[in-house]
Amino acid sequence: MISLSILDYSPVDEGSNDRTALQQTAELARAADRLGYHRFWVSEHHYLPPLAGSNPELLMMHLADQTDRIRIGSGGVMLPNYSAYKIAENFRMLEALHPGRIDLGAGRAAGAGRIGKQALNEGRTEAVSYEQQLIDLIRYLNDEEPADHRFPGLKATPIIDTQPELWMLGTGRGGAELAAAHGIGLAFAHFINSSSIGIAAMQQYRANFRPSASLPAPRGIVGIFVTVADTEEQAEQLARSWDHWLLMSENKGQRRSSFPAPATIQSYDYTIGDLEVIARNRRRMMVGTADSVREGIEALAADYGADEVLLLPLMYGFANRMRAIEQLAAAFGLPQAGQPL
Repeated sequence: MISLSILDYSPVDEGSNDRTALQQTAELARAADRLGYHRFWVSEHHYLPPLAGSNPELLMMHLADQTDRIRIGSGGVMLPNYSAYKIAENFRMLEALHPGRIDLGAGRAAGAGRIGKQALNEGRTEAVSYEQQLIDLIRYLNDEEPADHRFPGLKATPIIDTQPELWMLGTGRGGAELAAAHGIGLAFAHFINSSSIGIAAMQQYRANFRPSASLPAPRGIVGIFVTVADTEEQAEQLARSWDHWLLMSENKGQRRSSFPAPATIQSYDYTIGDLEVIARNRRRMMVGTADSVREGIEALAADYGADEVLLLPLMYGFANRMRAIEQLAAAFGLPQAGQPL
């Protein structure tokens, strides 16, 4: 059976606010834990409304404290924004307090606009390549001490006997190459790049994988937006909010402070070009009932040869998001709390 996990962006619904969005993320994580999902990841976005999740490590600590068995992770922490040493210490601290339950998904984007990126990197003068940062991160997580390292003898604390799982977040061949070369898991964002590159990148990753001390064989995750409702018609109506938000934020540069309700955008006059963009974006998501989306997820996992599927239930209304993960858990027959895994 395919392992199902969730990535939550802490979306702010129209009429709501950031604090409520974060509280809803915690409630969703508790439900995912109860429903039998394997992982619950949170994102890093800096002043990119209507997404409230800016600090995955702090939010992860809160979520790990409130859940029992589900793995809690970052999807992801943006490595270029920080010191690899500091990230390693943050995640070793999480792992020390919640052993065997912490994932470190590392991304190479900024998770911010131009000004946000400048603010995050203010005062940093020495440029370190992303691959060197990744090598450093692996070294600190694994307590490796190469004599020729520029910081010889340095260890990340706390000193513990377990490690967080390290995943490369990828949208193309570059991430697949790095994950394979350094023996870590690959989580491919089909919800960002839905072209055939993703399947080729996953195949490339598996073919070129080099076993490591932490991962003896390749492991792949594919991520997809999902919109689920009781009927196909209801799901389609909910999906229109996400269609609109993607169009306005990614293609028109118009960001709202909240995620629009379907009724708010019902009368919007789309151009032919807009409708073409919406149609392309639909390749990044699955829309329908739990049963039809389950079939799509199974086909996607088979196409990618993925071990797990990461679901992003970004639809308007917290009750709708909660209902969606409940329906998908039932459709896949996930073992709920109290049942054997």
